[in-house]
Amino acid sequence: MREVRRMWHYSTMVVLTVLTAGIFAAILIPFKGIPLIPGLTELRPANVIPVVFGLLFGPAGAWGAALGNLIGDFFGTLGPGSFFGFWGNFLAAYLPYKMWGNRSPGEIRGHLTRFVLAVLLGAMGCALVIGFGVEALKLLPFSVIATAVFFNNAVIALLLGPFLLILLEPRVSRWDLSWTEIVDPEDRVPGPAPRLGLALSWLGAGGGFLLGLAVSFGLVSLTGLPSLAALLAPLVAILIIGCFLL
Repeated sequence: MREVRRMWHYSTMVVLTVLTAGIFAAILIPFKGIPLIPGLTELRPANVIPVVFGLLFGPAGAWGAALGNLIGDFFGTLGPGSFFGFWGNFLAAYLPYKMWGNRSPGEIRGHLTRFVLAVLLGAMGCALVIGFGVEALKLLPFSVIATAVFFNNAVIALLLGPFLLILLEPRVSRWDLSWTEIVDPEDRVPGPAPRLGLALSWLGAGGGFLLGLAVSFGLVSLTGLPSLAALLAPLVAILIIGCFLL
């Protein structure tokens, strides 16, 4: 996770962060008029941006997705849940690019399975964080917001992501804008335990997302158990630990 902090020392990475945020927000804002959950989320074809720009620009894509989502919230959905939306969209880009590793995004045809898994991991991480926050704040049931966020992220990215990567990657490489070409090797070394971090990320994101849905839909009874937010908190913590280890 060192590159998440160190990228701010590279002017090109800062520019790519601003570019990502601007494009993400610019696509988000026109669709604010097509709400899925009024005041909280809407139809979001822009959700292909975190995954694609995360694979292309690494941490700049993650910070840009987080900031772009926050900018979009100022146009109709800004509220206490925006804090969780910021970090949820950060993970929607961060988890996929960490799982993708050092592979070139242009090689997606040979790594479609990994791409699908990376998208699902990012979508579940984003859905868990936002759903947990909204549930804890008692704004909306976990099942409603988490399901909307997950499908908004996963379906759009799986449908549009490969085409955008095939279109953009040659140009990004030609212009030397890939984050692995910009950030020095010592500033993008893996975390202390990347394999363990990936396993914990899957456990936290996948386990938390599925547990939240199971409890929300009544498949698991909460009788005698703490609140759903309290149940999910340890899995959110596991996800965060996993991210630091990646």
